[in-house]
Amino acid sequence: MEQCSGVFDPEELSVLGSLYDSAVTALPTSMRSPENHAAIAKLILERTADGQAQLACLTNLLISISPQG
Repeated sequence: MEQCSGVFDPEELSVLGSLYDSAVTALPTSMRSPENHAAIAKLILERTADGQAQLACLTNLLISISPQG
């Protein structure tokens, strides 16, 4: 994913949104607090800014812990 001045195209936003949804779903219900939601979003955006390799690692982790994985 390319980042240009912090702006993502719709396809990239869709991928990031799916990652976010998967991460939140993987949490036990008791951990789905607003603070944890924000921490997950921040982690995804930080890894995206760090580059494709970091995002791929995060994606693999989320797939591994996801109930659907």
